Amino acid sequence: MDFTKLQSKLDRSGKKAIYLQIADEIIDYIKKGILKVGETMPSTRQLATELSVNRNTVVLAFDILTSEGWLVSEERKKTRVSDKIRIFRAAEKKETPVKTTEIYTNDLIFFDDGLPDTTCTPVEELARAYRRIFSRKAQWQIMNLASEFGDEKFRETISNMLNQNRRMQTSLPEVCITRGSQMALFLTAHSLLEKGDIVLVENPGYSPAWRTFQHAGATLVPIDVDEEGINVDRIEAYLKTNAVKAVYLTPHHQYPTTVTLSLARRLQLIGLSNQYGFTIIEDDYDNEFHFAQRPVMPLSAFEGIRHYVYIGTLSKLIAPAIRIGYIVSTPEFIIRIGKLRKIVDLQGDAIMEQSILDLMLSGDIRRHQKRMHSHYLAKRDFFSSLLENYLKGKVTYKKPDGGLAFWLKPARDIDFFRIKEKVNAELVSFYTPDRFSYDQPVQGLRIGYASLSEANLEKGMRILGKYL
Repeated sequence: MDFTKLQSKLDRSGKKAIYLQIADEIIDYIKKGILKVGETMPSTRQLATELSVNRNTVVLAFDILTSEGWLVSEERKKTRVSDKIRIFRAAEKKETPVKTTEIYTNDLIFFDDGLPDTTCTPVEELARAYRRIFSRKAQWQIMNLASEFGDEKFRETISNMLNQNRRMQTSLPEVCITRGSQMALFLTAHSLLEKGDIVLVENPGYSPAWRTFQHAGATLVPIDVDEEGINVDRIEAYLKTNAVKAVYLTPHHQYPTTVTLSLARRLQLIGLSNQYGFTIIEDDYDNEFHFAQRPVMPLSAFEGIRHYVYIGTLSKLIAPAIRIGYIVSTPEFIIRIGKLRKIVDLQGDAIMEQSILDLMLSGDIRRHQKRMHSHYLAKRDFFSSLLENYLKGKVTYKKPDGGLAFWLKPARDIDFFRIKEKVNAELVSFYTPDRFSYDQPVQGLRIGYASLSEANLEKGMRILGKYL
């Protein structure tokens, strides 16, 4: 293939790095069929010459494309377009107007499942935002009832954020603000499901979502998870003999195992959804924290997807007590969400929404996210060193590319309930695997590293390592 046209598209004075521009253009070529599945790519040296760039720039672009699954590179063989991906045409959008709880003392070192570090909450910035809101001349307006979909400017800002940072293609009528992601799950379940509908879920997975779907009358079918995420081949086999209403999953950093759903499985799942008509419910609970070159884009960002509900939250970024979530879907479904929302909650927290909007527009949220990215990256690496010191040979794990937790698998079968009793006596605790398991408890621990101090992390790991 001739890549000379790509050279003219590169913006060498723009803000976006050249290697990212090259990677995205090649992805576009693959999606459009210009580059065929299995087609051999030119060498990095040859492509660098054609594009008049440094060879290292092309190497970086190929590294990204290989890590994301668009290209495959085998030892002593040339790089080629992956033959495991399927591309789908984008569906045309319709323009529709919007008409066991743990109780513990302060002395206990509790390993949660991935909560943020609340000592870093931007309290002063939030307080200033509140003061600015109440000092405006028209402050009385925020005391009136607002839209059940959330503040319009806030929704627009969330939409712009998703389009810019997550490569989605959203608009105002496709966004509804909620009081956290759990409300978003509840509204989604009760707007989508009827009694007897089948929902496929990850196992191990997020049990609060399971309970929400069951409350809406759904029948759950667990699907196993491996190192590439949910087993889509099992989904495909199940679909051949059963009608499925929805598939719920956490593809970015799977809860609890932290694995990322592979590109091949993402495209396969979208194809199945388009073919059989089931809805993909994507819970993207911690997209903000990704430590590799760039985060994998959501399933809902793929042009070919037709039946989807995307759920996100700002609570992980700011603080658990800040209950700001959002739902993104078709305008028709968002209208259904709004009708149900008015039954249980006439509107969102207008003052909090205005405050967070103020922080977003002022750049305070962006600066906070940048600080927390560095903070959590250092903390993740520190926690990894603790695992090497205190649990080496006792557990296996993969250092996660993002998120605020590790998934630890014991080297041999362990009774985690007995282990918990022993470490509790030394004021350490953790969630046992039944919290994540659909039926029989899996052998694994999800350990959050972000919310504890380094001293407590080390003390907790030392005590846990003593009994494993």
